[in-house]
Amino acid sequence: MASGRWVDAVRPYIEPAPLAALALGISSAFPLTMINATLASRLAEAGIEKKSVTAFALVILAYNLKWLWAWIVEGLKIPVLHRLGQRVSWLFVVAALVCAAAVGLGLSDPRVSLAQTAMAAIALGIAGATFDIVIDAYRIELLEPRQLGVGAGMGQYGWRIGSALVASLSLVIAARAGWSIAYIVSCAFALPALLTALIMGEPARHAEITARRPAEGIVRAVVGPFAEFFRRQGAILVLAFILVHKIGDTLANLTFRLLFNDLGFSKDEIAFYDVGVGFWALLVGVFVGGILYARLGMKRSVMISLVLMAVSNLSFAGLAAAGHSNLGMAGAIGFENFASGIGGVTLVAYFSALTDLRFTAAQYALISAATSVLGRILSGTTAGALVERFGYVDFYLLTTVVALPGVVLFGWMARSGMIDRSIGSAGVEGEGDTRADVAVKG
Repeated sequence: MASGRWVDAVRPYIEPAPLAALALGISSAFPLTMINATLASRLAEAGIEKKSVTAFALVILAYNLKWLWAWIVEGLKIPVLHRLGQRVSWLFVVAALVCAAAVGLGLSDPRVSLAQTAMAAIALGIAGATFDIVIDAYRIELLEPRQLGVGAGMGQYGWRIGSALVASLSLVIAARAGWSIAYIVSCAFALPALLTALIMGEPARHAEITARRPAEGIVRAVVGPFAEFFRRQGAILVLAFILVHKIGDTLANLTFRLLFNDLGFSKDEIAFYDVGVGFWALLVGVFVGGILYARLGMKRSVMISLVLMAVSNLSFAGLAAAGHSNLGMAGAIGFENFASGIGGVTLVAYFSALTDLRFTAAQYALISAATSVLGRILSGTTAGALVERFGYVDFYLLTTVVALPGVVLFGWMARSGMIDRSIGSAGVEGEGDTRADVAVKG
């Protein structure tokens, strides 16, 4: 009996669509990792001053602005390749652009021309953000409503695996063959998404609905996705939740390394507990998140994740009060990453279900950009000042309080039925219905 329950829990993860989400996640991590982690190491090695190195982080703003051009991916047909399908053709074209941008960045030399390197990094940022637009839409449309939770979890697994592999492999290759070769080889990480597109083909849910959609002019193509979303009952409150739900978590996350340094943890301790324990706790959380979504349904699993993510900040208040404690650090990091893993699955599944299948790319680009933009602005401008003013213990207590409006707002929307009324066709068309209290089992 126990063995049967275990098999039932694992079976949804090995269905074709969730496995495709895993592969898509691996490819999605490639361009952002080359900008975030690898480029910083390369610039530092070239002797570029620190303020210039950190300024390159602005390149990732393309990921927050991707909704501005997502409508192009939604409506523009690729000549000749369009016969493969709208999503598949765009996936191939953007993958080629990402690889070209990565090679261009690899061939640029920051010691010769920092401006050229900056332009190449911006090109990779824009191409990578566009790659994300296509991959997110393709993932959502491949998955049936009952698979959105597990698919989100597999996408999270893929992203983490891809990011770790890209970061480590590029450093190893760069040490032996130089940065140019490392960037060229990194293009191999676009292959999982391309192979997935060849094997899975155009998503049936997207093909069916676009076949019924009439031809649109450019104005309707731009305005249509946003007009459809904001016509829904409670759309403004849903957007408010998207904007505020992660503020407390983002504020807290930005200060963890500052806390560890001030408590006197060594680099080895930080590497073992923060990177090591945190990584495995996150993977466990992602798996548990998929099970919770499948067993409890969308609304209850999202509420659980919101509460856990808020409470996890208290563990760092406890660590700050206790001082240097390896056990305390392991517990705080483990709890925080476990909660984030669950939240990463349930919330991504919920946000995916909000999209309309006619406008998946444009609407999810807007939603995913909105989830982090407010938190990043506030954390970048206030987190350090708040720590200096209140101290770590009170700061983490404050981040817990800041997280509560998101919890309360979601709970009210769930009880009033507003969540159900605001769900898009991606959450209801196909097998299962995300509005059900308990997800339909396949």
